[in-house]
Amino acid sequence: MISFTVRMRFAQQDRAEIAEILQALTEASRLEPGCVNFIPHWVQGEPCAVLIYEQYKDQMAEEAHRQSPHFKKYAVAGLYQKMLERSREDLAALA
Repeated sequence: MISFTVRMRFAQQDRAEIAEILQALTEASRLEPGCVNFIPHWVQGEPCAVLIYEQYKDQMAEEAHRQSPHFKKYAVAGLYQKMLERSREDLAALA
């Protein structure tokens, strides 16, 4: 199982557009056969920060996600064009 979070920061004026993009990306990503979880969050206390919790059954499923048309449309051509900062944390389950 591959688990990680992606944290992004956006300009305040882009908040509504980011919410729309994330909704579309989430709906499409959850339909991928290898996607276990894809859950975007607004970070409380930081109105311009988003944290996405993602899980994929394996490395091939994560790569399929990155190569999908919806990832290229909503993440690469959408979120990536608006974000001011981005970081990723890979997770290892304790049990």
